[in-house]
Order: sequence, then C-alpha cells, then structure tokens
Amino acid sequence: MSTSLIIADDHPIFRRGLTQVLKDTEEFRLVGEADNGLQALELLDSVHPDIALVDINMPLMDGLQLVRTARARSLSPAFVILTMFKDDEYFREAMELGVMGYLLKDSAASDLVECLRAVARGRHYICPAMSELLVLRSSGSGKEAPGTLAHLSPTERRVLRMIADGKTSKEIADELSISFHTVNNHRAHICEKLHLEGPNRLLQFAMEHKGML
Repeated sequence: MSTSLIIADDHPIFRRGLTQVLKDTEEFRLVGEADNGLQALELLDSVHPDIALVDINMPLMDGLQLVRTARARSLSPAFVILTMFKDDEYFREAMELGVMGYLLKDSAASDLVECLRAVARGRHYICPAMSELLVLRSSGSGKEAPGTLAHLSPTERRVLRMIADGKTSKEIADELSISFHTVNNHRAHICEKLHLEGPNRLLQFAMEHKGML
C-alpha cells in the first residue's frame, strides 16, 4: 500500500521537480499540492495525508506555524520541513514541534526518497548537509555538552549515537539485543543526566553533538 503525501511550497517549479522524483517510485502517492500555508491546512483537513512536505517560508502561514496549527487541530501527518536556510534556530524549533524530517532545498531532489522511506517507517531523517553542519558547529565550539557527556555510560553513549543516526527505539533494541522497554529506560536516563526536556529534545541534542559521541 502506497504512502500518501502532500507538498506545500509557493514555488511551482520546485514542486514540479519533487513531483517528478516521486513519479519514479510507486511507494508514495501525491494527493495534493498547496502554494500557501492556509491552503495546506485545508488539504490536511480534507485528505489526511500520511506525510506532509512543508516549506518553512510560505505566504499566509509559514511552515512552522502550519505544524503548530495542525497539531492544535489534532491533524497528525508526519511533517517533513523544506528550507533553503542552514539555520540552527529553524532546525531547533522544527525538532521541538515534532517534525520527522528536515530537508534543505538544494539537495531535496536527491534526498527526497530516502527521507520519505525513513519517515514512513517512523524514523527521523535529517538531510546529510544539515547533519554535517550541526556536527561541525558542535565540534568546533570547544564546549562540553550540557550536563556533560562524561556522565553517560558507554551503553548510553551508544544509544545516543544511534539516536543521532535516526534509528527508532525498536531498531536500537534489535541491534543491541535488548528489549524495547530497556531502550526507553536508557533514553529516559540520558535525558535526566543531560537535563533535556520536551518532545524531540533528545534527537536535537544527539544531532548537535554527534561529533562528540
């Protein structure tokens, strides 16, 4: 069964390019397009897609506000953010809002299918260019991570590294030959030791400090 999705972006040529990429696979079914945030919200309410590809900068309602509004209305597609900007603040806010994917537009065509496949399986996906930027900025800061990574056990550091690689708790459990419940305990202990609170804060931290793990 194919995964349904919509594309919300105010540049028709860019939308057309993504549509062409999608035509090469039968895994994903485009069920609507929008060129502004309000139109995208209406689409979410009418077609209930599995995934929503959303540009951050759109007329009438920007992409992050769209995610907030959709959540408030109990509309729950897996959101993938599209942006031209390698901006830490946009990324952090997107993660706090619970988006599943983050794509830079200059590499979206090459990364799109891999991203959608990961998100369709319930995994987070951060495009390689953005991941590299976060790692470089973190590694070059010369600062120890909040709460200090030294407080983590070897297993907790390994779990954190796997989270940074976008793996789900089930995938981590399978790879480490431990139970799903044990993985969630590790996640909780890591958050406690590093003083992390809020949805997706652990993933955000893992991505930003990947070079230290």
